[in-house]
Amino acid sequence: MSPFRGVSSELRIEDRGRRTVGVIMPRLRVAEQFVENARSAPAQKDLYDALIRCCSDMGVRYFALTHHIDFGREAGPAIRLHNYPPSWESWFDDNGLGRTDPIHRACNLASVGFAWSAVPAMIKLTPDDKIVLDRAYQIGIGEGFTIPASVPGEALGSCSFAVEAGLPFPQELQFVCQLIGAFAFEAARRISGSRRILPDPILTDRQRDCVLWAARGKTDWEISVILGIGHETVIQHLKHARERYNVQKRALLAVRALFDGLISFSDILKH
Repeated sequence: MSPFRGVSSELRIEDRGRRTVGVIMPRLRVAEQFVENARSAPAQKDLYDALIRCCSDMGVRYFALTHHIDFGREAGPAIRLHNYPPSWESWFDDNGLGRTDPIHRACNLASVGFAWSAVPAMIKLTPDDKIVLDRAYQIGIGEGFTIPASVPGEALGSCSFAVEAGLPFPQELQFVCQLIGAFAFEAARRISGSRRILPDPILTDRQRDCVLWAARGKTDWEISVILGIGHETVIQHLKHARERYNVQKRALLAVRALFDGLISFSDILKH
């Protein structure tokens, strides 16, 4: 479980009153509203508030957006926002779990989001790992879903969403959590100044079409059939799009295109 607690003390906001009971906002509206709020968020507190609202709208209790570093011992700029129980952050830092936490280690082996229940099949859990997971559960953190965030030259990071202990994580939310989590990390990087501002990449209409269908989870071959173009042509279009956005993975390509407004969540989910 992405054991780690809350934002920093000045951003620990009481959010229990905002939680939605029994009503979950339609996934598309959750994504669109979060993008609007996060894209314009001027400070970490505003992004924190946007994530709190997002969790409430989805019916999810917790979120954690962080770089995987030892915040108790390592200096330098890093992202860390979350609303975990108050007792968690100090215990997490006292035990130096920023790099060794089992959910964080599993991120090294994943390029897309994964359920926490899948972690035992991804990495070998040590006795210490089991202590970490048990303690998280004891303080109320239940099942979750984590989206890895990897940017060349930066520490690995992630965005996680979790429900209260004893509740199942809604499987139907995993896809939208994948998109929201990746976008949230880009927004946090912009606010912190770690995201370099580059001239807007210029993509052709056909390259944009390929990026959109890739964001919808289609393979290169499926995109070629949908658009009626050659398989190799799709490969080249996506290669050129990644080069213009200076990214290596198609998941990050979709996030950058979302962040810059080239495509929208409505575009992705409308098919």
